[in-house]
Amino acid sequence: MAPTPGILYVTMQPKPGLQESAFHDWYNNEHGPTRLRLDFCQNGFRYRASDLEGAAGSESQPEWMAVYDIDDMAELTKDVYLRLRDPPVKSQREVETMAKIKVDRKLYDFVEERHSDEFVEMEKVENEGRGNVMVAVFLDLHNREGMQEQVDKWYREEHIELLSKVPGWLRTRRFVTSSIDPKAPYELLALHEYAPKNGLGGPEFKTATTTPWNQEIMTKVVKDKRRRVYDLYYTFGPAPRYLSSNMASWHSSDEKVSLTTTIPDSPGGAGAIESYITTKDGVELPFRLEGSADPDAPFIVLSNSILVDYKIWDGFLSNFFSKPSNKKYRILRYLTRGRSSETGSREVTVDILAADIITILTALRVKKAAAVIGVSLGGATVLNTALTYPDRVSAFVSCDTSSKSPAGNSKAWGDRIAVSEKEGALAASGEKIVGEELAEMTTRRWFVKESYDGGVLEKTCLEVKEMVKTNSQEGFKKSVNALFDYDLKEKMKTCQVKGLFVVGSGDGVLPGTMQEMASAYGSSGAGYEVVQGAGHLPMVEKPREFSEIVTKFLG
Repeated sequence: MAPTPGILYVTMQPKPGLQESAFHDWYNNEHGPTRLRLDFCQNGFRYRASDLEGAAGSESQPEWMAVYDIDDMAELTKDVYLRLRDPPVKSQREVETMAKIKVDRKLYDFVEERHSDEFVEMEKVENEGRGNVMVAVFLDLHNREGMQEQVDKWYREEHIELLSKVPGWLRTRRFVTSSIDPKAPYELLALHEYAPKNGLGGPEFKTATTTPWNQEIMTKVVKDKRRRVYDLYYTFGPAPRYLSSNMASWHSSDEKVSLTTTIPDSPGGAGAIESYITTKDGVELPFRLEGSADPDAPFIVLSNSILVDYKIWDGFLSNFFSKPSNKKYRILRYLTRGRSSETGSREVTVDILAADIITILTALRVKKAAAVIGVSLGGATVLNTALTYPDRVSAFVSCDTSSKSPAGNSKAWGDRIAVSEKEGALAASGEKIVGEELAEMTTRRWFVKESYDGGVLEKTCLEVKEMVKTNSQEGFKKSVNALFDYDLKEKMKTCQVKGLFVVGSGDGVLPGTMQEMASAYGSSGAGYEVVQGAGHLPMVEKPREFSEIVTKFLG
């Protein structure tokens, strides 16, 4: 059976006692993104009523509306969707929040569409920030039999054509009560979209709504007409991104389809979100987002070295956000492929890892990152991201890495894999992990001697060692492939993205290597900084100094 496209149309009116910040936090971080993660849900938009004329929303005139485009309405009758509406996927917070909201949920099948040359798909990330006005018109007919055909003919032969003459008209779409909801009252719905500056109420609009045919339809065919006007308020993505200084702490269901945690305390000042992003090949990349509550804030992505998690950036972020001017940024850090055993079906390369950063930006509806910052394998990743996607990145900071795989790299890492396999360490879950021996070898190589063995950073070094020790062995073996054979030297020569190369003074031969990289970059080179007293992870050993370098670079 051919799919039947349509929409899920929902109005919501919070009841007294539900704080607006809690309403938006739940809707933007839990409810909407969970639905956008479904393959058949194309998009999701929230609208706010603009036709209340200063009055508060009510149950009869709800202030909030959301609409989702569905590829096939039959999918809404299947378990993959229905399970979202009940525990355990439906979290306790969602249960409690929805009990404080008057919800009206309707399903419609698609009938037809017409749009202007100026219409753009608002769900595309490049259109983030655009606004529109949505006019929703509901028609109940005196008699369904024969009368829908009359309405269809009027819309197609006159009404839409005249509406298209109204300044700012973008699109008209028509729908009918969905066949999957046979108990719902039958009605027709038209969604008319306009630019924020438009001719609604002007002469062209009056002409379209006062013709003899219009009057005939409204008096002889239509039993009841209802009209609402809305402004676009928020566009959902498949990942939560709503930060607020009033954010409450909560944790959604452990079901992967909805797993999200919000944390009210963060150095960035507006709480933090911990959730995940799914790549096109199905790999889940856990992330933490924090910083400015402004959705349009300049955005920074932090990319890890191999074998660690994103806590290596804790000290840097505490120092970075301690400077008031840096609270204007949003910062996302994530677990790269290889932290877990699930690395995808494709061979892990620096190209795949760069594409993951673009997936992150798109899922969070960021058109262009202010900066991408990475260390070691993450340093190569962010450099390659700037080289490959210069239109999505304004600047990069590449730390303690190489522009080309060093000779013998595959053998050196192969020997390390053998060390891990020989130990055969297991996590409590039974999964094979990297283990103590390789972790000790790795962290001693990464940090300068003064930091280890009784040094002031010994506790921090041991925390990083634990990250290495507990990394999935299978994930390590697959992700280390990215270090075996890459060469970015040629692409570096012509790239114009603003760049900075940073290296710890105690990181072997890399200070010289990275100075050469800085000189060879672009037409006039890139910035170069050495962090004195640091090894392979300068953001860990010297977080204050590293923060000062990044702050100065970002200007």
